[in-house]
Amino acid sequence: MSIDWISLHETAHTEFGRRLAAVTDWSAPTPDTDWNTHQLVRHVIEEQQWVPLLLAGRTVREAKPLIKRLGDDLIAEWHRYSAAAASAWSKADSETPVHVSYGTIPAHEYLREQVSDVTIHTWDLARATHSADTLDVSLVEAVYTVFEPQKDTLEASGLFASPVPVPEDAPLQSRLLALTGRDDRV
Repeated sequence: MSIDWISLHETAHTEFGRRLAAVTDWSAPTPDTDWNTHQLVRHVIEEQQWVPLLLAGRTVREAKPLIKRLGDDLIAEWHRYSAAAASAWSKADSETPVHVSYGTIPAHEYLREQVSDVTIHTWDLARATHSADTLDVSLVEAVYTVFEPQKDTLEASGLFASPVPVPEDAPLQSRLLALTGRDDRV
């Protein structure tokens, strides 16, 4: 199966933006227990700030001083940095080496990581805002191909909670979320 990650990037950002528009309580808890809504949204925006810089060949060390402090209007900041990331992705060669915090990877792997991060946090934001938490099917299918092969190392990375046990016949979205320590049954 060939996955169009650029198209999925657009879908993921659209889905996140829809949930962002539903925020009424910036201090509301999220399923990611480390962050409230404000912190979660800031994280996702900050990740987008890195994209153009890293795709331009900068190392994390070179890019860090260029990351601007976010303003108070996180919805406007999302639109600004989402558009900048989309523009950078549209011009990037999929094999361009990208220097990330843990090494150098091809741009297509970085894109997969970015889409996966936004997708999972879209669900977190949906739960925090009590908005529709069913994710786009194509996103779920694609992101599952990223996380499922890593199921034994996700928790050890320190980025995810312990996997949640779910039945093997659970819906794919439930199984995807469970891999990242989220339980959509609660």
